[in-house]
Amino acid sequence: MAVAQRVNATRMELLKQKKRLAMAKRGHKLLKQKRDELMHRFLELVEETRGLRERVEEKLARGFRSFLLARAEMSKEFMEEALMTGASSNGALRLRTESVMSVWVPRFDYSDRRDIYAYGFAATSAELDTALTIFQEVLPEMIKLAEIEKSLELLAEEIETTRRRVNALERVLIPQIDENIKRISMALDEMERSSRASLMRIKEIIHGEV
Repeated sequence: MAVAQRVNATRMELLKQKKRLAMAKRGHKLLKQKRDELMHRFLELVEETRGLRERVEEKLARGFRSFLLARAEMSKEFMEEALMTGASSNGALRLRTESVMSVWVPRFDYSDRRDIYAYGFAATSAELDTALTIFQEVLPEMIKLAEIEKSLELLAEEIETTRRRVNALERVLIPQIDENIKRISMALDEMERSSRASLMRIKEIIHGEV
C-alpha cells in the first residue's frame, strides 16, 4: 500500500498534487513506450546475432582447419616468414557512435587494402592461402558481431534502467500521489463540513437572539 507524504491540506496543495499526478502518468506512458521499443530493437539484434555468430563460427572452424593443415605441411620457419611478410598496416578500423533510443551504441567502419598473399608461393602451402582467405573474409563479420554484441549489452542496461523507472512510477510515486490527493480531499471535505456546521450554529444563535 502506498504511504502518503505529509502535505498541507490546502486547495493549492491539492492542485499541485494533481499536476504532479498528471506529469507522473505522462512520464510513465513515455517510459513504457521507450521500454517496449528498446525491447523490440534488442530482440531484432538478438536474431541478427544468432545467424551472424553461426556464420562466423563456421568460417573460423574452416579457417583453423586449413591453418593446421598448412602448419603440418610447412616448416615453422617458412610459416613465420610467410605470415610476417603478408602482414601490413593498410587495414583501417574507425569507431563512431549512433543513438538508438537515447543509447549511444558503437558503429565500426572497416576497410582493408592489405595484400595477404605478399609472401612467395614456392615454399608455402595452398592450405595457408585458403586459411588466410577465410580469415580475411570473416574479419568484417567478426567486427560486426562485436559491434552488435556491445550494442546488446548497452541496450540491456538501458532496458533495465527504464524498467526500474517504470516500476518506481507505477508502484511507488503514482500510488503515493493518489494517496496524497485522497487525504487532502478528505481533509478539505471535513473542513468544509465543519465550517458549514459552524455557520449553521451561528445562524441559529443569531435567529435565537432576534
